[in-house]
Amino acid sequence: MTLNPRTELLFPPHLIPDLKDLRGPEWRELVEHIISLPETHQDTLAFCLMMIRLNACMGCVSGSYRFMRGCELCSQQTIARYQGTDEELIAHFHQAQEDLANYKEGEIDLIADSPEPEPDPETEE
Repeated sequence: MTLNPRTELLFPPHLIPDLKDLRGPEWRELVEHIISLPETHQDTLAFCLMMIRLNACMGCVSGSYRFMRGCELCSQQTIARYQGTDEELIAHFHQAQEDLANYKEGEIDLIADSPEPEPDPETEE
């Protein structure tokens, strides 16, 4: 089996700019803020954590439809098809910020306390 060179293990920060024009002005403003920051900034890390959760990266496995398409297309599709409002997406970002702060204080385990990933409908039989 060959691996898709566009597939990473978890959502990578270098894909954040590709998400800018997929939603409304509030979303665009958030993405522009994040891309102005270094990859190691807490807000960038929180954005990546949010995307890991929304994309269900923890449940992505080789052979799945999402894995074969690659992270770029998967993340773009996730944001473009998100059923909620931009405000709800931004609320996910704020939750990720809070979770990172709590993790830093040793109050939570980011993996154990993460929501369960949604199944990939393309791989279910």
